[in-house]
Amino acid sequence: MVAIAFLALLAIAASLSYVPAILPLLYLGASILTYVAYALDKAAARNGNWRTSETTLHVFALAGGWPGALIAQGQLRHKTRKQPFRAVFWLTVLLNCAALIWLLTPDGRGLLGSTAPTISWSHES
Repeated sequence: MVAIAFLALLAIAASLSYVPAILPLLYLGASILTYVAYALDKAAARNGNWRTSETTLHVFALAGGWPGALIAQGQLRHKTRKQPFRAVFWLTVLLNCAALIWLLTPDGRGLLGSTAPTISWSHES
């Protein structure tokens, strides 16, 4: 539910021009790619084949695919018991969300080249 809620809020924010319209699409694409990576790794684990490295899964999550990773973990019951992996996963979620928030500040907005509104951290107008 957290992943779906995040993607939905990002889509709403884009529809209201608070974030660039491409942003929800990038998160959705990264999430689909990450979900597929988890599914392939789960299948490889079952069949004793070559596995996707945990680092690769974390990089996908950090790059915006964490909603897909979270959905895959729940649906596929993959990577849910290994606590060190889960700790690093949640760290990638926090880092990704922090980067997203920074991208909505005036400094970050310049990197996006966006005319979307920015988050104002002060009460001044």
